[in-house]
Amino acid sequence: MNRTTSIRLAVIFLVALLIGCADSDTESTEKTQGKSTALASAPVIPRVTATLPDNIQWLTNDSDPVFSSPKAVKGGMFHTAVLSFPRTFRVVGPDSNGTFAGPLRSNNLSLIGIHPNTGNIIPELATHWAFDPDKKTMYFKLNPKARWSDGVPVTAWDYAYTLAFMRSPHIIAPFYNDYYSREIESVIVYDDHTIAVKSTKAMPELYLRLGIAPTPEHFFGALDETFVEKYNWAVAPNTGPYLLSDFKKGKHVRFKRKKEWWAQDLRFFKNRFNVDTVMFKVVRDYNMLWEYFKKGEIDVFALTMPKYWYERADTRVFNRGYVKKIWFFYDTPVNPMGMWLNQDKEIFKDKRVRSAFSHAMNVEKVIDKVLRGDYFRLSQAFMGYGEYTNPDIEPRRFSIQRVEELMTEAGWTRGSDGIWENQGRRFSVEVTYGFDEHTPRLVVLKEEALKAGVELRLQKLDSTATFKKYLEKKHDVAWMGWSTNLRPSYWQGWHSDNAHKTQTNNITNTDDPDLDRLIDQYRSSLDENERKSLSRAIQQKIHDQAAFVPTFMVPYVREGFWRWMRLPESHGTKFSSSLFDPFDSTSGGLFWFDPALHDQTRAAMKSGEAFEPETIVDKTFKPGVLH
Repeated sequence: MNRTTSIRLAVIFLVALLIGCADSDTESTEKTQGKSTALASAPVIPRVTATLPDNIQWLTNDSDPVFSSPKAVKGGMFHTAVLSFPRTFRVVGPDSNGTFAGPLRSNNLSLIGIHPNTGNIIPELATHWAFDPDKKTMYFKLNPKARWSDGVPVTAWDYAYTLAFMRSPHIIAPFYNDYYSREIESVIVYDDHTIAVKSTKAMPELYLRLGIAPTPEHFFGALDETFVEKYNWAVAPNTGPYLLSDFKKGKHVRFKRKKEWWAQDLRFFKNRFNVDTVMFKVVRDYNMLWEYFKKGEIDVFALTMPKYWYERADTRVFNRGYVKKIWFFYDTPVNPMGMWLNQDKEIFKDKRVRSAFSHAMNVEKVIDKVLRGDYFRLSQAFMGYGEYTNPDIEPRRFSIQRVEELMTEAGWTRGSDGIWENQGRRFSVEVTYGFDEHTPRLVVLKEEALKAGVELRLQKLDSTATFKKYLEKKHDVAWMGWSTNLRPSYWQGWHSDNAHKTQTNNITNTDDPDLDRLIDQYRSSLDENERKSLSRAIQQKIHDQAAFVPTFMVPYVREGFWRWMRLPESHGTKFSSSLFDPFDSTSGGLFWFDPALHDQTRAAMKSGEAFEPETIVDKTFKPGVLH
């Protein structure tokens, strides 16, 4: 996901939770497009242009260091996997917010990007940009070479169409409807390759809000109530290096690199996005995925969990040097991993009970005993944002005494079995999760919680059912994490606008007027220092709600990869939360496939030859707070 664009950043994606269905129909890109869509018979956006203001000071960036490797070569296939098949190929609307949205969204470039090491603006679809003195407006010169994957030129009208598209009620996307109405005032067209994007208010760091992506007007045309169903499996044209080429529902999704991609020789895209094909194989069982990896049928495997890094990696393919290990620290905002309490459930309506629940969770013991001390305790939901983060917030730590105090104050008493009771109700809640490998963590939490008089009933569902249950707000406790933005985003997850209704990210159903006011002020603030102060106040208010139990933060990636997959000398960037992301325009696509090493490795495996085992530990970008 491109970290420069607040439009793409502000939509929160689930971490480690893939959604899907399981039928076995086969479709191709061409067949899907022909069946599901039709070209617009006439432009949706009226072709009215404005006059460009005088004395615009155009900026660009052709001097920041490149971060790809000149040694990279094109070719080959990257074999990876998903745990379930996506429910849709739409990038907006129902069911579009799952992890597989990442590959689809990442192949749609923004106007501008953020350099993953310097943090400076760099070109994407725009070659130049400029700031208006009103601090509400940015001007952009589009690259005239930019093309959609069907060969149609990208023009200013595709950005004007984005505004109409994202505001349409037919896409069934409340966040986009709100954002493009509340935050984006207009897209002004001056000619086919010059536009301005205007915010509804002046603001600091305007570029983080206005780097929007185009939408192909010629593909979608005028929208109506059939949009969601009509485009569910349609593969829309994109501007990035890859296009979804074919799929078999429940089995696989394949992307192919565009051989004549319009941006392939640009400074910050050269020597990137190197493999010809990216194959996502659906492997529903994590243990089976491990077996595929050990056979070389999957090229990369995440070793973040200690049992894989230590025990399971102590196996032939690692010990004989066919597979390498890397432990790479990155420095980005921290994913809020933890337990999300549904305040619409009767048992969690009392804040004292929610606080007691937090104090009954022995997260430190899970870190020490299950996670080998390799993970760090998360303090709150918004860490790693610099001055936007409140450093004074501490997590509620395991304390049976504090649980006793809170529950007694709330009118509960211990039952004969040690579980807290109140008017016939037991303190027994269901924890829903979607990943088998997290079971040992939850088992420890369950055992420790019993000591504090709280019963956890663990409910493991498949990822599709888990995600569905969260969005329908039917959970007691959701065990999950969200991905992050460059700046904290609060409205989606914590504002009452998104409480007590399905298909929103406020899965705690937080409904607090004081918190709403702070969030509204934060969204409307024109002053950066005020926004920082409001952000810290919001975080304190969220902490006081006690509806989120922060668990772990993992500011690194640990991966095993077959030695035929090559990385640059730097291994990654400051933003590289994955070293083998094939698509991300900010820091992805740095790796490549080496056919000579592939053949050498396969031959060595047959003959019994071994190589020197290799474990790489790279702390170049290790966050300062962890040193």
